[in-house]
Amino acid sequence: MFTKVLIAEDIDFNDIAVKQVLQELNVPEIIYTKYCDDALLKIRGAAHENNPYQLLITDLSFKPDHRENNLKSGEELIAAVRELFPEIKIIAFSIEDKSYRIKSLFDNFNINGFVMKGRNSIPELKKAVQNAFDTDEKYLSQELNYMLRDKTANEIDNYDIQLIKYLSIGVSQDHMEAKFKEVGITPNSKSSIEKRINKLKVYFKANNPTHLVAIAKDLGLI
Repeated sequence: MFTKVLIAEDIDFNDIAVKQVLQELNVPEIIYTKYCDDALLKIRGAAHENNPYQLLITDLSFKPDHRENNLKSGEELIAAVRELFPEIKIIAFSIEDKSYRIKSLFDNFNINGFVMKGRNSIPELKKAVQNAFDTDEKYLSQELNYMLRDKTANEIDNYDIQLIKYLSIGVSQDHMEAKFKEVGITPNSKSSIEKRINKLKVYFKANNPTHLVAIAKDLGLI
């Protein structure tokens, strides 16, 4: 079993549940932090001391307070850890239930497991930790398994998400070509963008770009 685990969670009650799981699995060293910046510092420090963390369990949402932080979400923490320490096993422990976001954690950051907070949190988290230790197979809470087969999550790609995000912050369809060229997104021709927006409108049964953005927000795509 893992011998050194870091928990990143800003709610004390949830931290207790995670600690309970790890204690039942006889993990000897369990460290807890409420801030993503601190979590990354601890991981860096442990690696520097040649006593690295083997597993990170993190929430995705962290409530902002008086303290200024560079990493403002568990997703940002996961991205930073994956870039610097790809060998660390990572389990996301969250109330998130949006299929696209969950799938993107596996696809983009190669997390080892996702457990949704709820009635079965403790047994599910225990299974996820044991699975992460025993194998390289991905673990997803049983009640969420259907999400990875969700048609929307599988057919909508990062290009679509970026397009909808720019629409949501006020970049018009006419100005999207210039914006995409500016940030290096391809294809970026006016015709390609127009075809993709039309495809998305048909796919989501949206009447116009504003309606498309609203639907995407409801689905948790942006």
